[in-house]
Amino acid sequence: MSALYRSRRRLGALVVTSSLVLAGTAVLIARPADAASTDVVITEVYGGGGNSGAPYTNDFVELTNNSSAPIDVSGWSIQYASAAGSTWQVTKLTGSIAPGTAYLVQESGGANGQPMPTPAVTGTIPMSATAGKVALVTNQTALACGATCHADTAVKDYVGYGTAGDSETAPAPGLSNTTSAARTDPALDTDNNSVDFAAGNPSPGTLTGGPAEPPVDAKIHDIQGAAHRSPLEGKLVANVTGVVTVKGSNGFWFQDPQPDADPATSEGLFVFTSAAPTVAVGDAVTVAGSVAEFRPGGSGGTTNLTTTELTNAKITVTGTAAVPSPTIVGPGGRVPPSTVIEDDASGDVETTSTAFDPASDGLDFWESLEGMWLGIDQPQVTGPTSSFRELSVVPAGAGVRTVRGGILLQKTDSNPERVLLDDVLTAIPDAKTGDKLAGVVTGVLDYSFGNFKLLPTTTPTVVDGGVKRETTKASSPVQLSVATFNVENLDPSDGDAKFDGLAQAVVHNLASPDILGLEEVQDDDGAVNSGTTSAEKTLGLLTAAIVKAGGPQYAWKQIDPVNNAEGGEPGGNIRVAFLYRTDKAVKFVDTPGGTSTTPTTIVTDRRGKPHLSASPGRIDPANPAWAATRVPLAGEFKWHGQTVFVVVNHFSSKGGDNPLWGRFQPPVQVTAAKRHQQAASVRGFVDQILAKDKGANVVVLGDLNDFDWSETADILVGSGKTALIDLPRTLPLKERYSYVFEGNSQILDQILISQNLRPASAYDVVHMNAEFPDQISDHDPQVVKLIPLPSWVR
Repeated sequence: MSALYRSRRRLGALVVTSSLVLAGTAVLIARPADAASTDVVITEVYGGGGNSGAPYTNDFVELTNNSSAPIDVSGWSIQYASAAGSTWQVTKLTGSIAPGTAYLVQESGGANGQPMPTPAVTGTIPMSATAGKVALVTNQTALACGATCHADTAVKDYVGYGTAGDSETAPAPGLSNTTSAARTDPALDTDNNSVDFAAGNPSPGTLTGGPAEPPVDAKIHDIQGAAHRSPLEGKLVANVTGVVTVKGSNGFWFQDPQPDADPATSEGLFVFTSAAPTVAVGDAVTVAGSVAEFRPGGSGGTTNLTTTELTNAKITVTGTAAVPSPTIVGPGGRVPPSTVIEDDASGDVETTSTAFDPASDGLDFWESLEGMWLGIDQPQVTGPTSSFRELSVVPAGAGVRTVRGGILLQKTDSNPERVLLDDVLTAIPDAKTGDKLAGVVTGVLDYSFGNFKLLPTTTPTVVDGGVKRETTKASSPVQLSVATFNVENLDPSDGDAKFDGLAQAVVHNLASPDILGLEEVQDDDGAVNSGTTSAEKTLGLLTAAIVKAGGPQYAWKQIDPVNNAEGGEPGGNIRVAFLYRTDKAVKFVDTPGGTSTTPTTIVTDRRGKPHLSASPGRIDPANPAWAATRVPLAGEFKWHGQTVFVVVNHFSSKGGDNPLWGRFQPPVQVTAAKRHQQAASVRGFVDQILAKDKGANVVVLGDLNDFDWSETADILVGSGKTALIDLPRTLPLKERYSYVFEGNSQILDQILISQNLRPASAYDVVHMNAEFPDQISDHDPQVVKLIPLPSWVR
């Protein structure tokens, strides 16, 4: 994530596109291009959209109305031809352009960059990133003037850029994936493209000048305002003073050393310079520029909040000054809210929030510090350093802490104290849950990928918190031990190190359980999209590694899925599976007939006792709930003569849900409905077993991708005498987690058991992965030790 973050971060300023005026208003008569336009002109041209390194996903052309009356452009068009071409492509325009506003025409694009502001018109023209010709035409018929059209009577305005063979007097500069040609003064048209246009940062929909918008003097806190978007957004500001606190690769942060009395208004601000800034930390500067709201791309995309910045800036160094002391977050300083991220918005927080409450809402608290130089005294680590070099920390005194130093995600507490350190400016060290960072860790506050980020300028020092990997006790001869373990996309290409690591976990950390439900087992050639669905090699390598690690011989049972039908990596054919020991009293009841599309059902023997029609067998595979998701696998086992039914699951992931710290509040969990359907399917299967024998031994386990307090879990548990016991709910609050995401400890993996197994159950989440940066899986396994009893004992 960090590398992607650097390549896309702040490559352009995104602001709201100017509003249109309804058609039918006054229309000014167009003039030929050679007579410089005094009303509608082309103000910006960009052809690198969606390319490698592009700040925006689409090419665009921007128009501006410099007159004092609305201009009806319905019936007009934007047309494009290559630098030497004579064939013109057409995008038809509609509506009107109000005085002093911009009109954005979106064209073709690609996968890279952040989404465009809402355009007035969308076309499909693929423009060149480096050189081409753009014409504003007062009709919608393709130009027939060949390769030289700037003087055509239908052409209102014309821009040739780069090596274009036709232009007004001389072409505008050549461009790239990261630069556009923008009119240096939107109100001025000299009919000389080389004079009127300059290459710079693309800024679709942004007005950068003109006689109706003179700059206003402002302080940083005036620009930031007490809100998620600047009250001066889209305006030109001048005489903005402050001291440079931090330099980045494409801009710098500066801060006003004389803050106002309002803690809701930030005193720090980012200045986007595109290239490396020439200022130095400690420079006193005066800045003029355009106020813009930048919405970071990447993960989250349009669900991200924006950050306020100055673009197209003119920077004057007036001397040097002391960098302000960091504002301390935590005890002795600004204390974050303790439970609430946002509680007064319904939808887009940037437009629907009824109050800006830094004292109560975490989203507003961190927004009020955006761009400021901050410090956290001895921050406490709540999750491991991620592969993206992000590290979650909280100040002292934060939240409900887990027994090992994490911070627990709860239904009514999403931990607004949490902030991520990121490696944009310096390296972030490896650390694990329970560690601390020495001294006061200082940095500037930013936002990206759905999270507020503290960007340190010096690599923090880790103080070991002493957290070790856990092991569980071995089961006794009368106990049946049943475990679940997400092995994270396991396939032969992972190599010996992963298989050996998983084997050590099974043997030493899980004490070689009798039955092991596995999630995320891939086929024998992994993510190679070959049509292979068998996982015999994958499971064979794992069981061999367990023996090599000193463990017992395991057999396995699974059913190959339909090729590329159950989610996960394309070609990986992810599935669930059973391992079971061959040296213990546990026996697998093999009942043939199970296939990828055949549902197993409940049948009864001559005594009326339930059995599976197929073991192993898949549960309800034709149910739409399992589309693009792993179908659950049921197995029938015998333990000292007692039947035990085990169902291993891997429900749909949360990928696609709104982030906790995103612009939409409360976050929309778009994936939850499908997990509810999946839980209902499995619960219905369990009900069929219990209807035949209310004292049946049933274990439901796996990666449910949902919390112990979720509706998904409620549906699985059920109610009344047949309710299952959700074992995570039986743990003390501080022990209820099996997964750590962005520093929040949470339950995703669960084991549920039937009522009759309760008195003999011993349950343990074995914390050996999720809290450590060097993990063999991102999930912690868990195990329950049971004593299945005959019906007459129950």
